[in-house]
Amino acid sequence: MSSWDDEERAALVALLRARPEGMSWSTITSEVAEAGSACAVRERFGRPSSGETTLFEVTAQAIPPGGEIEQALEDLASWRGEDFEFLTFRDEYYPRRLLEVNQVPPFVFARGKLVPDESAVSVVGSRAASEHARAVAADVARGLSDAGFTVLSGLANGIDAAAHMAALDSGGRTVAILGNGVRRVYPAENRELQERIAREGLVLSQFWPDSPPTKQSFPMRNATMSAYGVATVVVEAGEHSGARIQARLAVEHGRPVILMKPVARGTDWGAQLSVQPGVFVVDTPEEAVEVAERLASGEREVSRLLALATS
Repeated sequence: MSSWDDEERAALVALLRARPEGMSWSTITSEVAEAGSACAVRERFGRPSSGETTLFEVTAQAIPPGGEIEQALEDLASWRGEDFEFLTFRDEYYPRRLLEVNQVPPFVFARGKLVPDESAVSVVGSRAASEHARAVAADVARGLSDAGFTVLSGLANGIDAAAHMAALDSGGRTVAILGNGVRRVYPAENRELQERIAREGLVLSQFWPDSPPTKQSFPMRNATMSAYGVATVVVEAGEHSGARIQARLAVEHGRPVILMKPVARGTDWGAQLSVQPGVFVVDTPEEAVEVAERLASGEREVSRLLALATS
């Protein structure tokens, strides 16, 4: 896929900001994907005039009428001077796996090194995790790193932070998917960890650079984490944990879910999910890694066969 030029990128940014006829971001993305051009979609709807700022945008001042494209072009130029990349879903280096789900983000901001088609596994769970659960998350992350996987998580306290740190300290690669803008740090105590991941791995955000975290942004982040990885490991989670949302989304996406036994046996949602196809219940970190290896091997074989069939 060839990358778009700035005219197309600016048209997409302008559409997402203005949301003509009140369209959602996902509808705009679908319209643009079908047309193959953000400029064509913007032309079809005429100049967007709502000027409505979304929940995920923070602007210093309202954009003057008729100035949407000019502002978008200025922003594109400004973002190039920063330590992150802006990639639309039509750009060459946009993560390909994100295109496989209905909740495809129209763009991402990336700090760090993008690795095409990397094999990543999410390690997720409660923010208020027990010491034992954090140790299990670290063991899972180290095992995944040793097996050649990228460790994927959401940079939250608890399980997320333990998984990121273990991957980094073992010399592995880790990717953090944010629930806020790439210029923001949340939670504040993970600032140093976020900076280290940006230096040694990858920090990814699907929101405008200055966007704060919101109740809506975290489920969106979970959907992106599910899509990015080949599987999700849930270490510890309560009845209302964000990890529950990601596990259910992963099943919807056709992505395998690996539940540690305390989650499968100790929560109602875990028990219900454990009988679904593509959901595995394991006792130990070693078993979790073994399942991830089998799943990745099966996915590679399917890809090989598909390539042969279409060659």
